[in-house]
Amino acid sequence: MEQQQVDVLVIGAGISGISSARHVLRGNPGASLVVLERRARVGGTWDLFQYPGIRSDSDMSTFGFGFRPWRDARILAGGAEIRQYVEDAAADDGVLEHVRFGRRAISADFSQDTGRWTVEVEDESTGEHESYSAGYLVGATGYYDYDTPYRPQFPGEADYQGTLVHPQQWPEDLDHTGKRVVVIGSGATAITLLPAMADEAAHVTMLQRSPTYVLALPEVDPVTFLLQKLRAPARLTHKIARTRNIALQRGSYAFCRKYPRLARKVLLGLVRARAGKSVDMRHFSPRYKPWDQRLCVVPGGDLFKVLKSGKASIATDHIDTFTADGIRLKSGEELKADVVVTATGLSVRLLGGMKLTVDGRPVDVKNRVLYKAVLLEGVPNMSLVIGYTNASWTLKADLAADYTARLLAHMRSHGHDIATPLASDDDRSEFSVMGEALTSGYIARANEVMPRQGTRDPWRLWNNYYRDRAMLQDAPIEDGSLRFEKAARTDAVAETPEPTRAA
Repeated sequence: MEQQQVDVLVIGAGISGISSARHVLRGNPGASLVVLERRARVGGTWDLFQYPGIRSDSDMSTFGFGFRPWRDARILAGGAEIRQYVEDAAADDGVLEHVRFGRRAISADFSQDTGRWTVEVEDESTGEHESYSAGYLVGATGYYDYDTPYRPQFPGEADYQGTLVHPQQWPEDLDHTGKRVVVIGSGATAITLLPAMADEAAHVTMLQRSPTYVLALPEVDPVTFLLQKLRAPARLTHKIARTRNIALQRGSYAFCRKYPRLARKVLLGLVRARAGKSVDMRHFSPRYKPWDQRLCVVPGGDLFKVLKSGKASIATDHIDTFTADGIRLKSGEELKADVVVTATGLSVRLLGGMKLTVDGRPVDVKNRVLYKAVLLEGVPNMSLVIGYTNASWTLKADLAADYTARLLAHMRSHGHDIATPLASDDDRSEFSVMGEALTSGYIARANEVMPRQGTRDPWRLWNNYYRDRAMLQDAPIEDGSLRFEKAARTDAVAETPEPTRAA
């Protein structure tokens, strides 16, 4: 099997992978790069999920790439539109030609001797294996398990005679027209499904164990709409909306964390104003503080509209058991259902399940810390792109991609082959990078998978765009925490290959 040589290998062609590839190519002219994508199209999460109404839960001016304006005045966007936007960005910036589809990365081993990664890959369309040698590796797969969603088993489930489906595995032929639907869950997916299915279904009930904070936003950004009417340049319009919304995101998060009682009062007051007197507020009054979990955003108050129309309802209770034709609750109430949607969350898996080793020794990711929230302690020449949990994912992905490009350019200009972040035991806390502040189910499950939170800079993850921007874009590359080296075998790759094109 012939090994393919490349300077940079990116795993994943979703938002993180396309941003990483674009920044690396722009910042390192002449570098050869390949993006490996397991699916048949770019888009990642936005190609995987196909359930009704799927949309962003962050505003598109910040969820879109910093380098490509989102030209629609709508604040949130549908999944198909986002996927197309990612593909258009990949095509227009010359990244698409570097993507190899249908490839699953199985293992990656770094050699200190050669200063290069050996990555074993399966072509899932043929079952054949490929081998890549890369000077630098970018893990841009996010942290969702694309194969196996989180799906608890419910009592009496085997007795249920209707259709049972998880949003991550939505059947193309599922028709809910005229049917009674129960959606189990209270997160963004459930709150999206309720209004999306209500018009065609006989009735839709969202069954939740506990409520979530909900925030209604306008469907259209009035400032963006006005600027577009005035025919302002798209990049200027994008910059204004992005700058404003980054500040709003950061300010609202900081306000909620510092003044949780006041924030709760404000959020519940906004719900009362939208929902009206007919809606029981116990369905919207969480037991936790604001931003202990992500806020759920509803465009144009669509959730409240279908609740007031009677087409949908909310039940806050625990499941006693499934029955042949629905669900019996602990209170004794029975919910009849032809279709039950288990919007119960996601499983967490880093690097798409790829086995990671250094000189043949396994890397225990969950006991490592992240350097500047991008590089994994003790692992040379690798970036791990993880977006924000308290703001738009893409804000952090773009910063991580830009930093990776800067690091590679620095290594080339200074003749370095290897860059390794080195931490001490005192730099590592007991929490994961996701588990200290937020308490969502998938966040708790991530504690067994994700790297540890650091105790101080540059190992502490702050989830603060302004702080991260200064650290990743402005601070010097060499700060004493990165060790730079020459590879022992400088003849491992005789010469830099030409940029590799997609097959």
